[in-house]
Amino acid sequence: MDKLWQGRFSENTAAAVEAFTASIQVDRRLYPYDIRGSIAHCRTLVKASIITQAEAAEIIAGLEQIKREIDEGQFRFDDSLEDIHMHIESRLIEVAGPVGRKLHTARSRNDQVALDVRMYLRVAVSGIMRQLHRLQEILVNLADRHIDLILPGYTHMQRAQPILLSHHLMAYFEMFARDTERLENCLQRIDVMPLGCAALAGTTHPIDRRYTAELLEFKAISANSIDAVSDRDFILEFLACAGICMVHFSRLSEELILWSTSEFNFIELPDAFATGSSIMPQKKNPDVPELVRGKAGLVIGNLTALLTMMKSLPLAYNRDMQEDKAPLFDTVDTLTACIGIYVEMLPEIKFNAKIMRRAASSGFLDATDMADYLVTRGMAFREAHQVVGAAVSYALENERELYQLSLTQLQSFSDLIGDDLYSFLETRQMIDRRKSEGGTSGATVRGAIAAAQKKLAQKLDKLPIFN
Repeated sequence: MDKLWQGRFSENTAAAVEAFTASIQVDRRLYPYDIRGSIAHCRTLVKASIITQAEAAEIIAGLEQIKREIDEGQFRFDDSLEDIHMHIESRLIEVAGPVGRKLHTARSRNDQVALDVRMYLRVAVSGIMRQLHRLQEILVNLADRHIDLILPGYTHMQRAQPILLSHHLMAYFEMFARDTERLENCLQRIDVMPLGCAALAGTTHPIDRRYTAELLEFKAISANSIDAVSDRDFILEFLACAGICMVHFSRLSEELILWSTSEFNFIELPDAFATGSSIMPQKKNPDVPELVRGKAGLVIGNLTALLTMMKSLPLAYNRDMQEDKAPLFDTVDTLTACIGIYVEMLPEIKFNAKIMRRAASSGFLDATDMADYLVTRGMAFREAHQVVGAAVSYALENERELYQLSLTQLQSFSDLIGDDLYSFLETRQMIDRRKSEGGTSGATVRGAIAAAQKKLAQKLDKLPIFN
């Protein structure tokens, strides 16, 4: 099949080169954006008196027919046509006749592909933001439903202090809220229209780029034609946002995996979201969170791949940049799937309240509170730290918790200790004393849940929608 750029060449492209350079198996998903962008460009050509209304009508009818053919699986793809843009243009010439050759006036595949990817990514990002909004709603609902459940908080994977499960869940709410904010901010730089910049220098034709942007609902147009066709920062930024988000999913997955073990037994994953062993009948494996944890590495790898690809490219467009779509599409698909599976799985998890509460009552999680108690009696914190450390060492030797030591034993470490220490070290009291803003007290967490619910309700109607 003759290439649309065949005029410069005296021999046909080698079949091996056609296969090697073709991107159609990857970029074919851009077809609705390519067609929509082409229709807008067609109307811009009419406005500039480059084509007539009648010619535009033929071109638009042809483009709409091509979209139906692709939608219905009737379109034939061929590696010799390289990419989705040449497929559509070639078919347009077949459908609409010679007038189809006029559509590419005042544009290049360089600004065309940049347009398509930006339009695709607008839709993808707005969809991911809505998914994350739903995930945040689920986390807040879980926190609200389990407001009184207690578990150990950890540092260095060692039991540290008792906390509310709801406080722990709300930590992930905050992470995913930041992810949403990053995507919202990223969307501002995605929502910039490059069409009309042509290959790199702009066009000699009197097109109205702002009119095209209005047709395609872009808020801004690119300011520099060289930058417009060579910029992939908007993809890199999205991949970075997605990578951070997947790190959050990986951390949550790691905790669910640990908590579902016999050693922790804090949760039971729903049977519908677990798998068994082909050899060990007793096994219930947390494959969903394990796969999400693994996929985080793939998304981070996609960011690294594109950063590495872009780092040495001179201006303007280079064919290397064709390779931007595979990591982009894979990241969108992966992140979308991970959010989706967690939205379904999280509400079905069962929390083992008694086991979590028991774990929060052992391991000297009250040590800091005992030091704080001594501070309230006038002792400097550093001195109190040493006193309690000695008490912990003694309790370990005697296989006791601090609250299990007798008053006489406790007073051997400091005569400031009274029998009111025992109530001071009750788990719920330790939690509810932590009333500092952002802390784990019941009142503080209830306030955080209420604020989150209000924020989510206000945000829902403001989430962007792109088609």
